[in-house]
Amino acid sequence: MALNSGNVRVAVTGAVRVAETSATPPTDAETVPEGFADLGYVSDDGVTETRDRSTEQIRAWQNAAVLREVVTEASVSYQLTLVETNKDTVELYYGSAVDPVDGSIVIDPAKTGGRKSYIIDVIDGEEVIRTYIPEGEITEVGEQSYASSEPVGYEVTITAYPSQALGGNSVKKFYSSLVVDN
Repeated sequence: MALNSGNVRVAVTGAVRVAETSATPPTDAETVPEGFADLGYVSDDGVTETRDRSTEQIRAWQNAAVLREVVTEASVSYQLTLVETNKDTVELYYGSAVDPVDGSIVIDPAKTGGRKSYIIDVIDGEEVIRTYIPEGEITEVGEQSYASSEPVGYEVTITAYPSQALGGNSVKKFYSSLVVDN
């Protein structure tokens, strides 16, 4: 395989979107289906994808050699900090609906807001890497600090769950640069 510096991607910009799990899924890296709300600016830390995997070794009785290693637990999650204060980010962070009359929100620390669908786009010029999570949930939220030198941030961790929409898998990735024209 030849080296090609043109295949090096940098997450120059991007977007994070959320919708109900009933929303139409994306079919490529370019088109955003209806129903997905753009959550606005993300902090300059970007989005961190974490794949966790635990395994267990199966050993032979005779010589204690490792015969096989099986995956016993696996998960994928995405951590980011939203820095726009709007209805969608506040509802996502607190897991509750904003009252449209007075703009208030009742906070129950146990609420996650339930499962939602997410699209995370990483954009480098014309190249897009799209992550589609048909069923994700906010499983962690970070601290908030209110200071004159930084934006109010809404740090969240989205955990992706297995979905029937993906045949029991959790995430689907689309790479615009890997599309082969016929």
